[in-house]
Amino acid sequence: MAVPTTKTELYQRILEHTNVAILLFDADLKLRYLNPSAEMLFGASVRQLAGQHFSILINPREPLMDQLVEAVRSMHPFAKHEQLLDLLNGKTVTADLNVTIIQSSFGETELLFEITPIDRLMRISRDDAVYEQQVTTRDLLRSLAHEIKNPLGGLRGAAQLLDRELTSEDQREYTRVIIGEADRLQKLVNRLLGPSGMPKTENINIHQIIEYVRNIVITENDSDIKFHRDYDTSIPEIKGDPDMLVQALLNIVKNAKQALGDSGNITIRTRVLRKFTIGQMKHRIVAKIDIIDDGPGIPGDIKEKIFYPMITGRAEGTGLGLSIAQRLIHQHGGLIECESEPGKTVFSIMLPIEI
Repeated sequence: MAVPTTKTELYQRILEHTNVAILLFDADLKLRYLNPSAEMLFGASVRQLAGQHFSILINPREPLMDQLVEAVRSMHPFAKHEQLLDLLNGKTVTADLNVTIIQSSFGETELLFEITPIDRLMRISRDDAVYEQQVTTRDLLRSLAHEIKNPLGGLRGAAQLLDRELTSEDQREYTRVIIGEADRLQKLVNRLLGPSGMPKTENINIHQIIEYVRNIVITENDSDIKFHRDYDTSIPEIKGDPDMLVQALLNIVKNAKQALGDSGNITIRTRVLRKFTIGQMKHRIVAKIDIIDDGPGIPGDIKEKIFYPMITGRAEGTGLGLSIAQRLIHQHGGLIECESEPGKTVFSIMLPIEI
């Protein structure tokens, strides 16, 4: 690698290799320069974008233009954190912003605008929180199951012994209620714990799993819900447990169907993600499976808790399906994420692909 011989070359090299997107505007907020990171962010070169006004390149969700004009007038820098920016190329990013006012060598006032995207860091932090939530929930449920199962078994056994001693059918009806309720609680505890054991992995075509689940739900469909497919058939085989993946997908698709009620649309979409991070691990290739419905969306008061057991927005729901699905996908080294607003709810399953 050649050693820079001048300060100008050194500064140029720093600008070319930093991960921060740097844009230089004149006093009228027209673009003069952007570094390679900014070119990648906007998907265009400096030659294509030079001369464009700030308001054309970037549309912040919060008022920013007046602050930029005032910064140029007063020569005072400022910073903003976790700002949502809609870019010229249609991309939306969450970023930290730094604005610095500088004087050029010709005495002109220029504005240096730094964009540090934090979407990936925020998602990693969110993934870590979800993972910790799952670990904590699993440990809690195991302890709870142990505490419930032992006295429940004794209660059921005592009711059976008492049932044998009673001669009155009216009295035996009470012991049968006790036995029946004990069995119901036992099944509930087993459902809370979900499948036991590690995945028995084999090479599988994820689209075969999806089609199997889709056919099950269509067979049970007694409403006007329409199912749509948008598959990327280039996705290579993944290593997974077919039964566990079927259950995870079935739980999510059924959840979408129940959210729609009597009519609506469910779309299952698959894509390949490259160099994608799940938790703290970066994978070369990840399969992404989106289950999209156009229902009313998830209520705001439970949106952040939907993967906890017993959390549900339906009066007749148990709140176990999504919790179990998340646990099954975790066992495959993957993750389920959710974004929801009225008219569009997306559950995204990420599964690493070993190649």
